[in-house]
Amino acid sequence: MPSVVILGTQWGDEGKGMVIDIYAEQADVAVRYQGGNNAGHTVVVGGEKTILHHIPSGVLHPQVQCVIGNGVVLDPAVLLGEIDRLRAKGLLRNERQLLISDRAHVICPHHVALDKAAETKKSKDAKLGTTGRGIGPAYRDKVARSGLRFGEFLQPVVLRAYLERELPEANFLLEKYYGQEPLRLDEVYDAYRAFADRLRPHLACTYRLVNEALRAGRKVLFEGAQGAMLDVDHGTYPFVTSSNTIAGAVCTGAGVGPRRIDRIMGVVKAYTTRVGAGPFPTELNDELGQRLRDRGGEYGSTTGRPRRCGWLDLAQMKYATEINGLTDLVLTKLDVLDGLPTIRVGVGYELDGRKLDIIPASAADYARCRPIYEDLPGWPRSVTDCRRWDDLPSEAQKYIRFIEQRLELPVKLISVGPARDETIVLEQPFA
Repeated sequence: MPSVVILGTQWGDEGKGMVIDIYAEQADVAVRYQGGNNAGHTVVVGGEKTILHHIPSGVLHPQVQCVIGNGVVLDPAVLLGEIDRLRAKGLLRNERQLLISDRAHVICPHHVALDKAAETKKSKDAKLGTTGRGIGPAYRDKVARSGLRFGEFLQPVVLRAYLERELPEANFLLEKYYGQEPLRLDEVYDAYRAFADRLRPHLACTYRLVNEALRAGRKVLFEGAQGAMLDVDHGTYPFVTSSNTIAGAVCTGAGVGPRRIDRIMGVVKAYTTRVGAGPFPTELNDELGQRLRDRGGEYGSTTGRPRRCGWLDLAQMKYATEINGLTDLVLTKLDVLDGLPTIRVGVGYELDGRKLDIIPASAADYARCRPIYEDLPGWPRSVTDCRRWDDLPSEAQKYIRFIEQRLELPVKLISVGPARDETIVLEQPFA
């Protein structure tokens, strides 16, 4: 199958970076199609950790053409820092290995400043837990038809005119409403013109490149950011990100038709985590939740914030399966559950005395839902050294089969540790 989508099925942080790195070994092209540097994809190779915010995780394989699609909002300073770190590791030596859509939108300093100021001003109950990276304001300007696209960002005259048009209003809000210092136009222009000069070699018409690759039968991997439950339309609104994170965003964010997509693989953690505010029915606010956090290293790769932890929620996963049209599952962090005598799995909800088989659209209603659990036996020994299905304890096998049966989807890869080689690969997606 020449085209495969890899995306998160929970609230992000499912381990997509590691999965994409593994599958990219067989890919020709890796495409990031939505989100911004609020994403943090972590890959561990040979004990060395690489965290990627903008660049597709396939970049660790020199034969992979990496593409940042039109659906992404990019921060030039962050992107250049990422490029420099990769080059220091001997990667990304060929500038054209990374290509950026001329239609992608650019995050500017006023987006970041307004994002941080707005979150700071909100009351405690109203805070969304934004990363403060300017993602929301950049997408807002895109939809309002007042944004700056990457192809225009590279043109000094257009860049200057954009800043002269947008900064006065942004500075008015920063000063008069938020009580913040204004941004200086000349300083922003000089910095962004220097960024543009360095990023110019990466400019490309990426939708044409991707479509030509698919027509030629080349293997294309589409890389999602965040998770299905953070989708601006289908997630736990308003506690969501500012882009569409589900599989449909591949078409709009990369410029390909739906008939071009062959396989949609959902990455699911063996338990559940979420960062920031919002409903989380199976959350564990106790020692067990802290145990999962410590064993799983559940601290944000972008923000460093501790993640909320809880049991796997198959009612939520059923919803993610439907809205994405998943064909396969990838199960990550199975090892974090090692040694637990009993593992609980959410299989439904109860709200006001009624059983639900659907997630409420209202975040307030969803927050009042109480999980319905089924208990499964845990496994006493570590799974970290397992490399084949038959190596897994019978209880771990039963846990995975339970997930497959409930979701009616096959698990194709199981991670039993953070490193690239700590996996059980049951099938390669491009086979």
